[in-house]
Amino acid sequence: MDDTIAAIATGMAVTAIGIVRVSGPRAIEAAERVFSPADGRPLGDHRARQLVYGELRGADGAAIDLCLATVSRAPHSYTGEDTAELQCHGSPAVLRAALEALFAAGARQALAGEFTRRAFLNGRLDLVQAEAVIDIIESETAGGARNAVGQLGGAMSRRVEGVYSALLDLQAHFGAVLDYPDEDIEPFEAEECRGTLRRALSELEELLGTFERGKVMRSGLPAVLVGRPNAGKSSLLNALLGYERAIVTASPGTTRDTIEEKALLGGVLVRLTDTAGLRSAEGEAERLGVRRALEAAESADLALAVYDGSQPLAEADGETWAAASRARHAIAVINKCDLPRRLFPDELPRGFDAVVELSARTREGLDSLAREVARLFPEPAAPAGEILTNARQAEAVRRAAEALRAALEAAESGLTPDAVLTEAEEALQALGELTGRTVRDDVVDRIFERFCVGK
Repeated sequence: MDDTIAAIATGMAVTAIGIVRVSGPRAIEAAERVFSPADGRPLGDHRARQLVYGELRGADGAAIDLCLATVSRAPHSYTGEDTAELQCHGSPAVLRAALEALFAAGARQALAGEFTRRAFLNGRLDLVQAEAVIDIIESETAGGARNAVGQLGGAMSRRVEGVYSALLDLQAHFGAVLDYPDEDIEPFEAEECRGTLRRALSELEELLGTFERGKVMRSGLPAVLVGRPNAGKSSLLNALLGYERAIVTASPGTTRDTIEEKALLGGVLVRLTDTAGLRSAEGEAERLGVRRALEAAESADLALAVYDGSQPLAEADGETWAAASRARHAIAVINKCDLPRRLFPDELPRGFDAVVELSARTREGLDSLAREVARLFPEPAAPAGEILTNARQAEAVRRAAEALRAALEAAESGLTPDAVLTEAEEALQALGELTGRTVRDDVVDRIFERFCVGK
């Protein structure tokens, strides 16, 4: 990392403000060659993180913008290196010209995620914090953003570090007793060892228990709309999305394939799948649509079983409950309540987690549906930053917990301490992979593939 990198951090869309970042040993020098402060002092002579007003010049020396610049010096910067930022007007032409001027001044184009990767390699962030950066950028809910910010602030890392430190102390104590038997070292007590292992395992199991809800925060809750044709599934999808995503007509059977979109429902990010109407199929396309509807229900955490409230319960509605019951949770939705009522909650099959009456056309009752979803899928009680949302992280915690169970089982079976601590060492290795203490280069490469240029 002996070279200097530069990139546009704000993308190439026309915006009010555009930012160009520079990092590396010659970052401040490169910025000084393209930016002249209005006060006449070199940019590098100003205080760190002070906004300085001045003129930005292109590679030919001609003025291209009047903007702000700031510098941060190693190691007290995001990357741990000397850095500079040019805060320009957000014209793509200006940003490109600024970047080309920096290249002429000795910088090179940064790779995707290279700023954050340098922060990791320079010890400014661990891997959990680095992954939190992209999670903040991609977050689609306030809860997801809060958790990612907590992780970036080190909440998850501190929790894991507590377990790691306790296991390391256990290893060090046993090693000291073994290597220095003549020294006045407190004996290695089996019960104390078991207590440490139990506490560490409990901590990891509690952390792992947040992953199911964490996946919903990050990727969305898989939910499916099921019901007979013309019950109003597509109308409900459009109402929840706030725009016309699915085609709606008075003719039954309009939807032949599944349609998936994300929506916020009761503060929960939901991946809604609209499906074909459940009835005896009249052709190959419709048969495939019905089959996909059943498959979608099978893999869903939530089924919204849509009934037409303006029609009495029909034989075809039996398929609705049969499909909805395949999901982990099911809410009955009596739709079209703006029309004369001919279907009531006590006529529906038993087994639904809730029954909601609404009108997709007028949107009346949608708030009741949102409340029921929030009730069924509450946010975990864990503090922000201590919810696992990442499959790589969850896998590392899972392996560490498995190793600790084996260690505890060995300890309770009366095996020698070295056999117990061999398993504890496996747990340390897994936790090291979680934060990046011990991790392969290909894993690091895969993590930073998610990033965009300039981050």
